[in-house]
Amino acid sequence: MSENKILATVDGVNITQAELDAFIASLPREQQMYAANPQFREQCLDEVLNIHLFAKMGKEEKLDETEQFRSFMESAKKDILAQLAMRQVINAVEVSTEECREYYEANTEKFRREETVNAKHILVKEEAEILAIKQLIESGEKEFEAMAREHSVCGSAAKGGSLGTFGKGQMVKEFEEAAFNAEIGTIVGPVQTQFGYHLIKVEDKTEPTIAGFEMVESQIKKNLMQKKQNEAYAAKSAELREKYLNK
Repeated sequence: MSENKILATVDGVNITQAELDAFIASLPREQQMYAANPQFREQCLDEVLNIHLFAKMGKEEKLDETEQFRSFMESAKKDILAQLAMRQVINAVEVSTEECREYYEANTEKFRREETVNAKHILVKEEAEILAIKQLIESGEKEFEAMAREHSVCGSAAKGGSLGTFGKGQMVKEFEEAAFNAEIGTIVGPVQTQFGYHLIKVEDKTEPTIAGFEMVESQIKKNLMQKKQNEAYAAKSAELREKYLNK
């Protein structure tokens, strides 16, 4: 879609696709999500047209010659200058790869990824039932997943008992200890918790690791940039107060 496409003309002034796009971009984010909706764009175009039409009326009424207009213009000029000056201060901030790496090496523990377990389970209320289920699975008569779908009272039953991947602190203590201590591919239990009796099948495990620098560099840069921009803004504000503020 061409930015120069003319959508309407008001007294010889062309309203282009670029102007409409700029208007939509100025709207709150929750409204911008409808930017591709033709009906929404038509409503926005109506608003842009109204701005041009009322501006034309204001010109004819010589409202641009009033004291109120001059006051508004001075206020708008001040706001624009302030925004441009702030942007200049913020945009001058840079974060190098060396700074990111220095931060990473000084804070490696912040990038630790704790061990995780991927497991399935079967949950029933009675111990006798879970023991019977375990026997059928271990004898090879039944598969773990099929028994989970048939007997488990947990919502994970529909997925063959799958709980996905979880870390420490996400499950009740008894379940967590059994799952993290189990070998991959083994079935442990019964494990009793406040919910009933579980059989647990561990599918996979990951050991604690430190994320590599390349994996976290962009996040470190973003955080350092935010910090340095805040510091630059505060420093410039203090400098300007010292220079211009009457005491």
